[in-house]
Amino acid sequence: MNLGHIDPALLLAALLVAATPILLAAIGELVVERAGVLNLGVEGMMITGAICGFAAAVETGSPGLGFLAAAGGGAVLALLFAGLTQFALANQVASGLALTLFGLGLSSLLGQGYVGIKPPPTPHLDLGPLGDLPFFGTVLFSHDIVVYLGLALVVAVWAGLKYTRSGRILRAVGENHDAAHALGYKVVRVRILAILFGGACAGLGGAYVSLVRVPQWTEGMTAGAGWIALALVVFASWRAGRVVLGAWLFGGVSVLQLNLQAAGVAIPVEYLSMSPYLITILVLVIMSANRSRAPGSLGRVFHASG
Repeated sequence: MNLGHIDPALLLAALLVAATPILLAAIGELVVERAGVLNLGVEGMMITGAICGFAAAVETGSPGLGFLAAAGGGAVLALLFAGLTQFALANQVASGLALTLFGLGLSSLLGQGYVGIKPPPTPHLDLGPLGDLPFFGTVLFSHDIVVYLGLALVVAVWAGLKYTRSGRILRAVGENHDAAHALGYKVVRVRILAILFGGACAGLGGAYVSLVRVPQWTEGMTAGAGWIALALVVFASWRAGRVVLGAWLFGGVSVLQLNLQAAGVAIPVEYLSMSPYLITILVLVIMSANRSRAPGSLGRVFHASG
């Protein structure tokens, strides 16, 4: 065992990269749940975004177009979920699970011709002298634009929910959809827009896995990241600021277990590999008592009374 070979700066930089797909998916799901909708299809939207983004980037040679295609793919799958839950009034839990299974199957079908192909590299931002700073240059200023986009989305969602009229309407719909409807707010419209936003964010997170973190296509490569994102929303008590801390925690566990394996720590590889998911389960158990903080109408079907 040799822990001396672990560079703290590189470890923290890798943490930010590992946290980005979970952060993107979680911040989108947070908006969905603040609107009163429980979408368990995050994993399906992420893996669909992963293959859509990968295929588009390979075919066009542009990672930027790949990320746009990924957001579109996730939003299309989210639109299917919105149709089932907001118009057909289907059960949200069952619809979300079906969406995950559908996304996994669809991505497997679409990805058959892309196994073993390398996508075009996603360039890092050139931040000039900031990137040359000791330690902080490596940790904070040596990443691609999607890492910073994820952090910017968190700030935008936090500010939007707290300070804008649209954010207050969305929170009102999530807390009591009947009262919001009585006040004249378009509950279904608000929820559909929130679901589409969540789907686009999940698609971006999936594309980050296939284009940056593991630049290749492998069936089922999101490996439960969507479920971790769902747990992260609960861990964050439906607050945007805490999503960042939670994503860094889960990302850190994932990176640390890889580094411990490389350092030859005398712990079975299987235990290290399952550690992020064990922590996810532990968080869900601990935070289950925090249900009182959840939006009041979360998971409830809305029936317009007039």
